[in-house]
Order: sequence, then structure tokens, then C-alpha cells
Amino acid sequence: MGSLAALVLAGSAAAAPAAAADIPGQDEIVKTANMHHLANIPKPPVFSGTSSYGTDWAFKGNYAFAGNYDGFTVYDISKPAKPRIVTVVKCPGSQNDVSISGNLLFLSTDSSRSDDSCQSVPKPASEKDAWEGIKIFDISDVRNPRYVKAVETKCGSHTNTLVPGERGTVYIYVSSYSPSSSYPDCQPPHDLISIVEVPLKNPQAARVAAEPVLFPDGGNPGDGRPYPEGTSATTGCHDLTAYPSKNIMAGACMGDGVLFDISDRLKPRIIDTVRDDENFAFWHSATFNNKANKIVFTDELGGGGTATCNAAIGPDKGADAVYDIVGKGDKRKLVFRSYFKIPRANADTENCVAHNGSLIPVKGRDIMVQAWYQGGISVWDFTDSRRPKEIGWFERGPLSNDELVLGGSWSAYYYNGYIYSSDIQKGLDVIDIRDKATDKAKRVKLDVLNVQSQPDYFD
Repeated sequence: MGSLAALVLAGSAAAAPAAAADIPGQDEIVKTANMHHLANIPKPPVFSGTSSYGTDWAFKGNYAFAGNYDGFTVYDISKPAKPRIVTVVKCPGSQNDVSISGNLLFLSTDSSRSDDSCQSVPKPASEKDAWEGIKIFDISDVRNPRYVKAVETKCGSHTNTLVPGERGTVYIYVSSYSPSSSYPDCQPPHDLISIVEVPLKNPQAARVAAEPVLFPDGGNPGDGRPYPEGTSATTGCHDLTAYPSKNIMAGACMGDGVLFDISDRLKPRIIDTVRDDENFAFWHSATFNNKANKIVFTDELGGGGTATCNAAIGPDKGADAVYDIVGKGDKRKLVFRSYFKIPRANADTENCVAHNGSLIPVKGRDIMVQAWYQGGISVWDFTDSRRPKEIGWFERGPLSNDELVLGGSWSAYYYNGYIYSSDIQKGLDVIDIRDKATDKAKRVKLDVLNVQSQPDYFD
């Protein structure tokens, strides 16, 4: 399977991908010795179809909440080696990304629906009464989540980011994109986000409180080049990662990477913007290190549905980019240091590209776990931002040797000592990484984790 560690220098090539002969067999599990696969629970029967994609995670206490294009699943993870399904909520509407505050769960709907109910059916976005946005559930009884409110937002909600406010209020930053002149509720240029204000004790009063324009200059216009060289135009943001205790936020906004000040929760303010029209096609997501002096941005080349982990694409596209945050206050700048991409070759029938991950909280080190779709799960160290290196990985062989079936790990996050992966087709995987580089992270315990609302692990 090739080298365990990939050393990447700024401006240099990564280790050559493994030869095609090293690609594991169909559904074969391969991994490094430090990655212990404790459990797998297949998707529940109601989500068993190949188009019922498993998506993002949120965590509260001994429960993990997994989004799915057709709803969400609640798992009891009090015994990580023996997780079990507590309940399944059917509520169609891609992507159904999730976040949690108190007893409320927020669900993103980014497909045009006939109404805001969980019985809705698809309806063209060109029709004015079609619905997309945020759904709110009461999860005080995790065995019986209760749907309490919906808030429609412009262009729907591809992802959502929870940012705490004051006096029992939270804000849901809604990312959406791809407007069209034919969509009454999603008109160009759509250079904005929607901010939903939610009184936690009265969620029925949730409302869109602001729609700040983040790119008054229009953002990156894109370069019009075809895949895989082309850079996307900016028409909104794909994902926002807040670091609330430090009043900052990182935006992965299609053609732009952005650092924001969010001291005023309703008025995010740009500190610095960067572009990479040579190697980044679509700025997808972002992760701060714990000190908030670095950001890892991901490039979702091909939209997550194509094979990009191969020699033809190379080591710098569909990868992570590590940026240092240099300076203080409004003079902070994002400075590129290096790319990181998994060094293992994938088959042409495997969708593979940088995707969702989280920090593994080790004081004094910058280590994260990350999903790469059918490229599997990678644990890598970017303490030296110029020389990131992989320290562990887990993956399965192709879902099919004959055709590309969308699959693999959508989100791989570290929570209270274990890695939880939401596999698009395979369901829940639990992995225990046992390595001297990460063992200290097992001491860090959280009550809640929304990865796009980063905690300060050592405050």
C-alpha cells in the first residue's frame, strides 16, 4: 500500500502514489497497525439504498447523531466497541447535516422539497412554493426526537454551523450556493449567508435574523477552465468553521478561502481572503488548529463524485492546504505553507478527495483525522505546517471493480477517545487509534461536539 508517511514540502511533490497492483480487493479492509477497527454498524434498513448517503456527525454525551440524505440516526456509543442504534428518523432532504445545542438538533435541507415536513417529496426549485432550509428537532428524548420548527433560507442549507450567542440564544450560520435566475428563492449573485437566530427555550421563534453579504466584490469569478484544472466561481460558501471562543471563523467559499472576525455574531467581517487558482478547484471545508494560528482548507476537486487520488491528478489537487495565520488583529494574514494528500493510489472506480475531519486534541501538536471518501480515513500531523506527515490510515477496497458507486467515509471525527466515521454506504465505523502521538488525546472529554463549531480543548 505504499509508504506510511507522506512528507510534503511547500511547492514540491508528495510521495508517488502506490502502484495499481497495491489497491486492495473489493471491500477488503487494509490499515496501519495503530488503527484498530472496533465496530461497524450497517446503515439501518430504511436508509439501505445506495442513494441514502450517510453524511455528517454531531455528538452529545453518550450519543452520536449521524445525518443521512433521508433523515438521521441516533447511536448509543457509551460502549464504543459495541455501539447500537437507538432510533432512526426518516426525513428526506439532502444533505441533512446536523448540529446540536442543548436539547435541539438542527438539520440542513439542501434539496428543493414540496414543503417543510418529513413527508415532503422533491419539487423543482423553479417553483416559488418549493422549500429548503433548516429543520429543528427536540432531542430531549433521544428515543423519540420531536420535530418543532422549520426556517426557510435562500438557496437552502447545504451545511450549517452553530455559533453560541448571549442570553440563551444560538445562531445557525447557513451555507448555500449555486443560485440561478430561474430559482425564485435563490437568485444570483447570492454572495451571502443566512444567519438563523434560535432562542433555545423557545425554538418556535427561530427566524432568519441576518443575511450578510460576504463578497460585495463578487468573490472569485472562476477561470472557466474545465475539470480538473478549473477553479469554481464564488456564489456563497460551502462550509464555515467557527472558533467561537476566539471570535473567528474560517470560510471555505468555493473559489475563496476566508478568515472572518465574528465578534458581532450577526455581522461577520472579513480579515483576509486567499485564492489558489492553480491547484484548488472548490474550497470545501476548514479546520483550525487549537491555537488558532493555522487553518487546514480542503479542496473537493470533482465534487466528491470522481476518482482524484491517482497519478493522473497528482499530489497537489484534491488535497489539503495548510495555511499559517500570521500577525494579529485586523492585520492577520493567511500564508500558504504546504499541501497534504494521501499517498495511496485509488482505483478509477473509487471516488476519493479531501473531505471532512476534526482535530485529535493533543496539547502541543496539530493532529487531525480526516475522511477521504473511498480513500478511507487518514490521521496526519501538521505541527510543522511546511512538512505534514501521515501517521495512520484505514480504508476499504473499491465498492465495485466495474463502476463508480459513490461511497466511502464522508466524515471522520475524533470524540472522547475514538474515531467515528460516517460511511456513505457502509454506515458507522468505530476506530481506536493507539499511538504514542495521539494517546494523550484520550484524556480529553467533551459533553458536546459540533466539529464546525470548534472547542478550545485546553482552555
